[in-house]
Formats: sequence, C-alpha cells, structure tokens
Amino acid sequence: MKKFPMDVFFSKDGPLSKVISGYQIRPSQVAMSNLVDETILNQNSLVVEAGTGIGKTFAYLAPAMMKGETIIISTATKNLQDQLYNKDIPKIREALNIPIKVDLLKGRSNYVCQLKMEDSLINGQFLNKEDAVYLEKIKLFADHSKTGEISEVHDVPEFSTIWPMVTSTADHCLGQSCEFSKSCFFLKARKEALSSEVIIVNHHLFFADFVLKDEDISEILPKANTIIFDEAHQVPDIASIFFGKNFSTNELLYLMQDTQSIFDKFGKNKKKLLAISTVVIDEIKNVRNFFPTINQRIIYEKIKNITELEDHLISINENLIKLDKIFTLLDDQSPEQKKIIERYANLKEKISPWLIDKNNDYVYWLDIFSKSVQFNMTPFSVSESFEKFRDKNEISWIFTSATLAVNDNFDFFQNLLGLHETITKKLDSPFNFKDNACLYVPNNMPDPNTTIFNLTLIKKIFPLINAANGRTFILSTSLKAMREISALLKDIFNEKKVEIPIFTQGEDSKKVLIDRFKSHGNAVLIGSMSFWAGIDVRGSSLSLVIIDKLPFQSPGDPVFESKINRLKNLGENPFMTFQLPQAIILLKQGAGRLIRDEADKGVLMICDPRIIDKPYGKRIWKSLPTFKRTRQEIDVMNFLKSL
Repeated sequence: MKKFPMDVFFSKDGPLSKVISGYQIRPSQVAMSNLVDETILNQNSLVVEAGTGIGKTFAYLAPAMMKGETIIISTATKNLQDQLYNKDIPKIREALNIPIKVDLLKGRSNYVCQLKMEDSLINGQFLNKEDAVYLEKIKLFADHSKTGEISEVHDVPEFSTIWPMVTSTADHCLGQSCEFSKSCFFLKARKEALSSEVIIVNHHLFFADFVLKDEDISEILPKANTIIFDEAHQVPDIASIFFGKNFSTNELLYLMQDTQSIFDKFGKNKKKLLAISTVVIDEIKNVRNFFPTINQRIIYEKIKNITELEDHLISINENLIKLDKIFTLLDDQSPEQKKIIERYANLKEKISPWLIDKNNDYVYWLDIFSKSVQFNMTPFSVSESFEKFRDKNEISWIFTSATLAVNDNFDFFQNLLGLHETITKKLDSPFNFKDNACLYVPNNMPDPNTTIFNLTLIKKIFPLINAANGRTFILSTSLKAMREISALLKDIFNEKKVEIPIFTQGEDSKKVLIDRFKSHGNAVLIGSMSFWAGIDVRGSSLSLVIIDKLPFQSPGDPVFESKINRLKNLGENPFMTFQLPQAIILLKQGAGRLIRDEADKGVLMICDPRIIDKPYGKRIWKSLPTFKRTRQEIDVMNFLKSL
C-alpha cells in the first residue's frame, strides 16, 4: 500500500486531485486529516467539529484507509452508509490505488429472511389484500437477489405491513440450525463484513453489537483498530436506547402465538401448555386495557393503582416460568423450541427489574399505543458504560460532526459520553456566510407559547416565501405545530392565488418528499425534527430556511423530565447545563440546511423572540455561523430578490 503524508495527498497535484474534477485544496480538510492521522498513530481519542464544506469524510477516510488496518465507520443513517459505500470510499480507494475490501452492513430488519418468507407464503395470514401481492414480489426478488436487502425492492412500499412478516429478527433466527442458513442474506452479509478492512454500519447496529459484546453473548462486528463515528452528535441519544432495556406486550403476544403454533409436538403436555399460554394472553390484554388513553408516555412511578398493574406482570412472569419448564423438560428439543426457550429467558430477564425495587440509575417509563404497551428502562447517563467499553478496547476513537461544540466548547458532548482526556478541535466552515447568507429574527413576534404564535408566524413568513418564489424549508419543533403551519400556509396560498407547491412531512417518505422538492425547484417543504438533519439540498432549489422556535425539548417527555429533576436534586442548573446546550446543537443542525456549497446563498429566519429577549440568547448567537444579521424585513426582501 502506497502511503502519503496528508499534505501531499490533499495537495494541488496530489493523488486526490487526480480523481476529483475541479479539485480545490481546503486547508481545514488538511488540518483535520493530520489530526485523524496522529490520533490513529497514537491510539488516542479525537472529537472534531468540522463545519459544512470542510470535506470531513475524505479527511478521516484517507488517513484511516492508508493505515491498512480494520476500520469501522458508523454513520447516523442508512443513506449516509450508502453514500460512503457507493461514492466516497471508491474515490479514496481510487486515489490511493489500493485493493481495500469494503463492506456495508445493516441491521437484521434490512434483510429478507427466507424462513419467515416461506412461512408467510404457506400460512397466508395477511393484514390486507395488498400484502399477498407484495409477498409474491418479495419472493421473486429474493430468488434472484445476491444481497437480500429490502432497500432494493422498489415496487413494495417501505411502510407496507408485509415487511415484518418477511424480514430477519433475532427472536426468530435459528442460526446454523435454520434450513436456509447457507443462503441466509444476513449471515452472508455478516461473513463478508468479518473479512473486510473497512466496515460501514449505522449507530443503531454499532450499539446493538456493543451490548452483545458487553454481555459476552455474541458479536456482529469484527474487532477494529479504529472506530469512526460520523454525525457523532446523534451518538448519545442512540446509545441510551441500547444501554436501556425494554419489552412490549406485543413481544409477549408474539411469543405466545409462536408457542401455540407448535402445540402438536407436545403430546400429553399440549392441554397444559395451551391453558398456561391462554392465561398469559389474557394478562397481556389486561395490561393494555389498564390504560384507557392511547399515544401517551408515562413515568412509571406516576401511574395510579400501580399495584394492580404489577399484579398482572407478576402473573405473566410466573406463567412464563411454567412454560419454560415444560419446554426445558422435553427430551428432544427442536431448533424452534430451543429458540423459544431463549426468548422465555430473555423476556423474564426484561420483566424482573419491574418486580423489584427500582434502580435509581434508570428512568422507568411506558409508551401506550393503541394495541400495545412498551415498558422502558433508560439510563440517566451512558457515560460510565461507554467509558468502560472504550477502556477495554485500546484503539483509536474518532467522533466528528458539524455540530458538537457550544460556543467553541465541547464539554457538553464529552460529558454525555464520558470522553475525558480526549483531544478536541473545532474547524470552521470555509464558506463565506457573511456575504452569502443572512440571519433574520423578525420584530414583534409573540411568545412562542401563545395561541397566536403560528398565525403571526404565517404573516411574517408569507412575504419572504413569495419573494423567494418558494425554495423554502420550514423546520418545526413539533408535529402539531408543523401540521398547523402547513394548513395555515395552504390557506393563505389559496387566498392569494399563489401557485407554489407545499410538501409536508407524512405525505410520503422523507426521500420522496426531498426528491419532489428538488425537482420542482420552487417548492416549500415543511418538516419536524427528523428533517433538521441529514438533508442536503444544494443550489438554487433552496434559498430560505425558516425555524419556528428554538428546539428546546418538550418537558412532557418522561426521560427528559426525569433527567431534569435528577439534575435539580444534584444541585445543578439543568437549563444551563443540559437544556440549553442540547437546544444549541439542534439549532445548529437546522441552520446547517441552508448553505451546503460554496456557491449557495440564502436566508435563515428564526422566528423565536427568545433568541433576542432572553439573557441566554447571546450563547445561541455566538454558536451560529457568522451570518450577516438583521431584524428588518426590507433587508431580507432585498437580499432574496438579489439571488
């Protein structure tokens, strides 16, 4: 393998320049690549905020791939995985002229499971008539596919109810005992990944593997010399999901259904097994019916008549033990039965913390859905667990994103993950924000919590959207506000006979909506928090980004509420140490949608008066790029007309 100093690799006539048309040297990119190079060489940890336009992907790929060691790159989304695999890594590999094996690995649910697919074909228990047609299409795909990735099935909707019936899950996987083990798409993907030098995963898969390794159960990913987290600002939240524990009444119900599906193999125990599993099913219904209101989140300790609920859980647990004994005592256990025994053990382990004194390091809370209840245990902090894991693995750790620092300070992010004694660096975007972008905070906006806020917002944004001829993102902090803003904007467009298309989150998939927005060239796209990050629209299709409110997390979230109360009890100021830094990082993500290329120009409009009126507003201002700033509508109108 040919190795180059980073200054040479990224130079005007260096290897990278020969594979990228119109290549330009970016000093910040070179600086970042040198930092990554040193971090890998010395097996240190690095946290680096790389502003938009630096080219952070190439900055970490080049030094990492030059080392010739095993690298795991974890991204926030599957789309970013695909971009790395199909576009970015091939460029670096071509520039280096090296035969590095690269593999992309996604979670089980992204692969067709032949066993579940065949069972569905035989049983035919569809939720609707369309599923039968979709199943035949998936069967045809699976018979000819090399990967079995469901993203390659273009004529079955991504939200179809058929997918859970045909995709891989750990609960149903029989491993090498499965009749389809030799052709299993997930196992083949995993095998390929284990023999690769560069493995691309997403954060969810990384932490799923992390938990398995921590429990000495199994592992999906190989050992690596370097682990790189791209879009690292999402890591703490995703880590907390996997460091916690949860189970749902649906999980219990599916286990009982699978138990009953193999009754014929139990002879004299058949009636007993049926009776016990029927009791469990009844108790599952009792748990769901215990909560009259759907679509809500509840802190466990706030539940009324909590003893009654716990009685149902005790009954479920006792009967799971009885069922487990029946299966365990069987002389000749089939692979299906062994798998069910594993699922009994797993569920008993998940239920038991709810039947004893609660661990003060966790938040206990429930999600109430229309047909199920999910019991969640979420740790207050993942820093200790993550720090221990890093200490076990003396390798290089690199965390990068465009939004990690608050006022050039990384303490908030570092504390969330226990990243002590870590090298930190902030590299500003090379883009000319002062000349190419304008930050506008309108005058005379009411308090965001008042009923007239959205009506006033519409009056303020309409002239700007009209002046920009659409080409607008509207980013809302809640789904409720998003829907109201969408309805009000459509009303005023109809009233004023404005022919600008409006696309709203939920009308179709995120990808489809973004593609429509780009193709129209003069549209308005309205989205909530999932649209604040991971959207890259360059050029004239986007000139105006509107943010309705500062993205403070809702106090109604049980985990958030519990964390706030815990910080108060510890004598800390939760707003300054947690709420505000979190909101600043989210705001930076939203603001980052505007300027994606050095030629981009546009206006960022923040409609929340608290950024001006509150003392903490200065911290927010300082964390944003160096936009030209104004509070005068006429300045913004002139700027938009000049584009």
